[in-house]
Amino acid sequence: MSRITILTEKDLRAIVKLDVSAVDCVEQAFAALATKAVAMPPILRLDIPKFRGEVDVKTAYVPGLDGFAIKVSPGFFDNPKIGLPSLNGLMILLSAKTGLVEALLLDNGYLTDVRTAAAGAVAARHLSREDACVATILGAGIQAQLQLAALMLVRPIKSARIWARDHAKAQTLAVDFARSHGIETAAIADPREAVRGADIVVTTTPVERPILMAEWLEPGQHLTAMGSDAEHKNEIDPAVFARATYVPDRISQTRILGELHHAIKAGAVMPDQQFAELGAVIVGKAIGRLNADEITFADLTGTGVQDTAIANLALARATDAGRGQTIENDIKMGDAA
Repeated sequence: MSRITILTEKDLRAIVKLDVSAVDCVEQAFAALATKAVAMPPILRLDIPKFRGEVDVKTAYVPGLDGFAIKVSPGFFDNPKIGLPSLNGLMILLSAKTGLVEALLLDNGYLTDVRTAAAGAVAARHLSREDACVATILGAGIQAQLQLAALMLVRPIKSARIWARDHAKAQTLAVDFARSHGIETAAIADPREAVRGADIVVTTTPVERPILMAEWLEPGQHLTAMGSDAEHKNEIDPAVFARATYVPDRISQTRILGELHHAIKAGAVMPDQQFAELGAVIVGKAIGRLNADEITFADLTGTGVQDTAIANLALARATDAGRGQTIENDIKMGDAA
């Protein structure tokens, strides 16, 4: 007999928040990539162009964690036209010892939102200046809002600027964020102006052509690119690689679908050039920021270890809080061959 815990988005929102503990959880996942025998296969991707749909499947086994997650993450970008969200999905948590299903996390993409924002905070914690207080977000969707909230957990953010292709959305987000977080937040119509004077810049868009140019960057800034999670997406001018210290989440992955992929294609970076990953910086195997004037650049494409880490955290908290529904699933032994 197998017992499976089913957790809905409502359950998960009640027990997993974007807070320091979530940031620490994701930080430990990055550290595991640099210190443990993590098994993390390449992302499985399915495109459904007829409906502007894409589905990513991510997974990883992390030694020391009781379970491993398999995440199915669909994005259907015409859905808003019919009153549905663009993103949804779920995670399946299986026992690392037996392979039995332990939990179904019907989060509709909520846990992905949290772990993605937490990853941005981890990058800022280890690569931005400790006194960074001005943040710029390029984009005005849910991840833009969460990235800004995540930065406030790790840096003394006092003011923020928001730019988006739809300026009205940037204005709405600026008003809402200022009201909910109590910091000065402004919508800026010109992206270059939004970047000027910022300490931390985060890009959160699904664009296919760069929205941030190399000549805009200033000494001491930290840049995190979140949007390039597919081969065709490209937020950052490849010339940035000549100006900044580049830190990928997983270099084998960013060579395929991150900003590094586009820099290689443009001839700005050699195909076999090596860069220290974020996990190595976290555990001290590599240096992130050398001095206050250095420009640092994190390329975060999303990794299976983040999903496994947040899924284990969610089940542990659900068990402690008595949340979710438990079902019993009969298991019959197959006949021996």
